[in-house]
Amino acid sequence: MKSIKELYRIGTGPSSSHTMGPRKAAEIFLQRHPDAASFKVTLYGSLAATGKGHMTNVAITETLQPVAPVEIIWEPKIFLPFHPNGMKFVSVDAAGKETDSWTVFSIGGGALAEENDGEASVNTPDVYDMNHMTEILHWCERTGKSYWEYVRECEESDIWDYLAEVWKTMKEAIHRGLDNEGVLPGPLNLRRKAATYYIRARGYKSSLQSRGLVFAYALAVSEENAAGGTIVTAPTCGSCGVMPAVLYHLQQSREFTDIRILRALATAGLVGNIVKQNASISGAEAGCQAEVGTACSMASAAANQLFGGSPAQIEYAAEMGLEHHLGMTCDPVCGLVQIPCIERNAYAAARALDANLYSSFTDGMHRVSFDKVVEVMKQTGNDLPSLYKETSEGGLAKDYQPME
Repeated sequence: MKSIKELYRIGTGPSSSHTMGPRKAAEIFLQRHPDAASFKVTLYGSLAATGKGHMTNVAITETLQPVAPVEIIWEPKIFLPFHPNGMKFVSVDAAGKETDSWTVFSIGGGALAEENDGEASVNTPDVYDMNHMTEILHWCERTGKSYWEYVRECEESDIWDYLAEVWKTMKEAIHRGLDNEGVLPGPLNLRRKAATYYIRARGYKSSLQSRGLVFAYALAVSEENAAGGTIVTAPTCGSCGVMPAVLYHLQQSREFTDIRILRALATAGLVGNIVKQNASISGAEAGCQAEVGTACSMASAAANQLFGGSPAQIEYAAEMGLEHHLGMTCDPVCGLVQIPCIERNAYAAARALDANLYSSFTDGMHRVSFDKVVEVMKQTGNDLPSLYKETSEGGLAKDYQPME
């Protein structure tokens, strides 16, 4: 598996696969052809179907347009075999001759891949020897160590500095989201809710206040993402509100130190990495179960570790966080990361706390392993029709008319 630095990417919303990935691909292609007279970029499948709502074309043209004119070609009905988020970059010289073409895929979380082993620019070395939770759980039981200690053994020494920057960015997104008010960009005219939820939650007694604050923190980050603000993919932009909400709430209410939060981030990153390696974190490939489901699983594991869960209990919490999102469709209204995405982040954050609590009542023993749920999630994603995988052609997105 790759470094968890590739899972936690600091960038701007609204979409890691539809905005961050295409922007990065455009930067790579521009480095190869800085003298091109013009560019042609073809977007396929999900990238074309919801690209305008996700600002895919804006990300590409902002990168290439300062150097040469860009033509964007939309092919929403053509799905390349390797992944639904395909794009082809073509460079053209002054005589109008095509000089090079590059087909690349945005596979989720801002990551890029080529159909073959391809170039070093998109393929980075593996740093983890073990790719399954069961293997790592057995390692923990054999060595007496925890999941975050396995991360420490595999990553470079600067991982803690990187995670500290991740945590800082997550907290800043919460603070900005709680302060900002008004309407989110796009035709839905959706008002921000985080500030209102925060104020209302503060007025309730402790039990309701706790849940209301978690909602407010998740909404804050998700609304910042929808507005194109700076966030951390955890594991994607569309699911970026879950982890910050859970960790920030627990630190504020239980006074966990930053170092314990960073260790929880490391464990959560390992969980997300396992899903990314063995299934998918791309809504275009496997539906929202791959994005919000994985985020919930990560947050469940992080919370359970903070509360002193054993390796088996942490694995069980992660399993529940993903299992109870199986089959969730990705059907963004108008192709925007707003409805139902923002509310799903809030609900998944609450569900992560429930998964942590449920696991804490157990000894960690259960019948269905986390690895099995990851396998089932992948198969479920394969079985979902494409209209439920970030094409805005089915589900909640079907025939929806935005407010005038």
